[in-house]
Amino acid sequence: MTDTRQARAVRLGPRSITALVLVSAVGVAALGWPFLAPPTSQAGAHAQDAPWLFAGLLLLLVAVLAATISESGLGPKAVAMLGVLAATGAALRPVGAGTAGIEPMFFLMVLSGRVLGPGFGFVLGSVTMFASALLTGGVGPWMPFQMLAMGWFTMGAGLLPGPDRLRGRPELALLGVYGFLSAFAYGTITNLAGWTFMTENASNIAFHPDGAVAANLARFVVYCLATSLGWDLGRALVTVALTVTLGPAILRALRRATRRAAFETPVTFGAPAE
Repeated sequence: MTDTRQARAVRLGPRSITALVLVSAVGVAALGWPFLAPPTSQAGAHAQDAPWLFAGLLLLLVAVLAATISESGLGPKAVAMLGVLAATGAALRPVGAGTAGIEPMFFLMVLSGRVLGPGFGFVLGSVTMFASALLTGGVGPWMPFQMLAMGWFTMGAGLLPGPDRLRGRPELALLGVYGFLSAFAYGTITNLAGWTFMTENASNIAFHPDGAVAANLARFVVYCLATSLGWDLGRALVTVALTVTLGPAILRALRRATRRAAFETPVTFGAPAE
């Protein structure tokens, strides 16, 4: 009987999982503090300190990537695949320059995470977003959150059910639905990262440090509808369209490359011929 299990380029061990959970928890707290801190707290008074918090989060992201790579024993073949996919994703991002949400890199992240697993997916998503930020000049206090969001996005694809059994149209439908919903989730996360930088005098949908949580939540919803709904919808539709049309060929190519790479096969050296 043929073993149909997919190989994993990165296996998440205890240290990697602990570091990933820590970074995710810090990221959720840093993103959601406007809705977690009561109006009477002093959190709103430190909104201008956010770039420093973002920088600290970036350091944690680097740490979790280092922990993941070191513990998993990432071999040269996996590093080479990581480099190729990250470079391809970074090159795809400026293709549409974000116009109307035309961002083809997202579908590649979905397919790569699906085939190569959640560990590799988180590393790939974060590295790809970092590389694309350098390529497009998009370096700023928002970049760590973009890296984290893309890492979550790609890792989630690796956690979808049926990686060893589900194939064909059902798998494409699953990936299409995931890509569609995740495109909106990514947009919401990145909106949270920038929304608090708006001063309350700039707009009536800006964050109010002294406002009630419900009022700020309503402002944030309107902010998303007014500023990014069209972009997120475009990103979602492009991701679905590319997944359905190009997905079968790319999935086959990734799975064939993964089988040939034999990430989980230990390297052995035979005795020299006499």
